[in-house]
Amino acid sequence: MGIFKCLSALLVSAVLLLNLPPGLCGCYKRIFSFGDSIIDTGNFVHMSGNGSSRYKELPYGMTFFKNATGRICDGRVLVDFYAQAFQLPMIPPNLPEQDSGRFPNGANFAVAGATAMPPAYYRRWNHSVPMPHSLGVQIGWFKEMLQRLAPGDDDGAKIRQLLNESLIMLGEIGGNDYNFWFWFGDAAKPREQANQFIPDIVAYIGSSVQELIGLGARSILIPNNFPIGCVPSYLSMFFGSSNPADLDEHRCLRWFNDFSTRHNQALRGEVGRLKARNPGAKLIYADYYGAAMELVKHPGRFGIGNPLVACCGGGGPYHTGAACDRTAKVWGDPSGFANWDGVHMTEKAYQVIAQGVLNGTFADPPLLSC
Repeated sequence: MGIFKCLSALLVSAVLLLNLPPGLCGCYKRIFSFGDSIIDTGNFVHMSGNGSSRYKELPYGMTFFKNATGRICDGRVLVDFYAQAFQLPMIPPNLPEQDSGRFPNGANFAVAGATAMPPAYYRRWNHSVPMPHSLGVQIGWFKEMLQRLAPGDDDGAKIRQLLNESLIMLGEIGGNDYNFWFWFGDAAKPREQANQFIPDIVAYIGSSVQELIGLGARSILIPNNFPIGCVPSYLSMFFGSSNPADLDEHRCLRWFNDFSTRHNQALRGEVGRLKARNPGAKLIYADYYGAAMELVKHPGRFGIGNPLVACCGGGGPYHTGAACDRTAKVWGDPSGFANWDGVHMTEKAYQVIAQGVLNGTFADPPLLSC
């Protein structure tokens, strides 16, 4: 790539990503991503076939694409910003081309509602997880794709070369393991019981990282979980008329943010162990929690009004009185909100988080230091 073309591309990326510092002109040839609705770019809506889904209709996609794309957001999601930073096209969902796609720039295996652990794990607690497409299933799809792209690769050399040139995004994953427990729990399933899932979920994520390294992956982004105590749906569901002492100084639910912090501390420790075990791999711990909290602590810095209310939905103090669909109220320009539909964030919020990961404010090491 010529120097002028390279500099031009860097300037475009800087504008798109809030004036990121200059990076390299192409660290990776492709991105492969796993996860849930935070980065799903169309797998969930593809699975619904001809069935109806609000994710197939405006106002989803209204900001950037001007139409619904299967992203559960008003516009771009995190993987889109990472692809743009590395001068790649937006990464397509895997399922629409599962049996034939060549995926020259990578593929996205994330599915809305996905968990880290398989549903069978929760049966011992008489707990049902509604989505079967867990992390292990997604990695299975990934391995099937690799075999199709590198037929006859008996020693795995072709696959290792392909993965050595790629960035792997392992989530965020694990959030739904806790969400389904908290949202669908009852008196027999106290919230405190979710603490016992943390070691198993973190260990499973760690074993998945190790499996990907064994296949040949050398650069893996491992994000932590978001501050769920600041999510409008949680605030609406668990605060209500409860004791104001349940809220912290940012008016987020103290217990739930503490819970997310416990998961994140365990995950960071696991990433540290994986780094020591695999000195030849670049394992990037991404602090999505810390980046999201910047929007809560300093909303005005980013042009955000109230960071704890949804842009699209119904009434009530958190705008969560109705689902975000074509009949819902859009309370203003999504760029002035951190939350989109009561659960998922806006394009603006994802853009801010991506900036923090790319430039290293909320990543260890910075994603752009490739």
